[in-house]
Amino acid sequence: MKISEAKFAGSSITVQGKPKERFPEVAFIGRSNVGKSSLINMLCGNRKLAMTSSTPGKTKVVNHFLINGNWYLVDLPGYGFAKMAQKEREKLHGIISNYLTYSEELKFIFVLVDSRHDPLKVDMDFMNELIDNEIPFGIIFTKSDKMGPVAGEQKVAAYQNKLLESWVGLPPCFISSATSGKGKEEILDFIESILKD
Repeated sequence: MKISEAKFAGSSITVQGKPKERFPEVAFIGRSNVGKSSLINMLCGNRKLAMTSSTPGKTKVVNHFLINGNWYLVDLPGYGFAKMAQKEREKLHGIISNYLTYSEELKFIFVLVDSRHDPLKVDMDFMNELIDNEIPFGIIFTKSDKMGPVAGEQKVAAYQNKLLESWVGLPPCFISSATSGKGKEEILDFIESILKD
C-alpha cells in the first residue's frame, strides 16, 4: 500500500466524538516515549502529521487521521506513565478503554514496544487485556536503528520467546525504525490486507 494522502480528521475523548464519516480504523498505541508519533509520521511520509516530543504523554486524546480517503489511522494516548498523577493516569485509561470497548470500526491495533527492552509488565498487562477482550492486535518493535541488525534480531527473538512462555502463539510482529524507514512496506501491506478482509 502507498499512502498518497493523510490528513488530520479530528480528536476525541469518547467514541461519540469521533469523526462523523465512518471508515475502518487501524489504531496505534504504546508506552510513553516508545516512538509512536515518529512511526506514524514515517508510515504516512509526513514528519509533521502526528506531534512528536521528547516529553512522554503528549497524546492525551484519540486522534483520527484519514488515510487515502478510505480508512482512519488512529493515534491513541500512551499508557504506563510513571511520572503522571494517578488521576491523570485514570483519565487516560478511561479514554483508551472507551475507544477499545465501543469503537465498532476498529479492525486492528498495533502495540508498539521498544526493541531494546525486555518485555515489561505494563506492556504484557495491556496485551493480555486485548487477548481477553478478543481484540486483534500485532506488535511493532520500534527504534531498531538504535542497535546493530544482528543484535536487534536477537533481542526481538528473545522477546518473542518470552511471550511464548505464557502464550500459545505469537501475533503478527514487525521490526521498525522511524529513522531509516525499516518496516514501512511490511506494515502498510499488512494494513492493506486487513482492510481487504
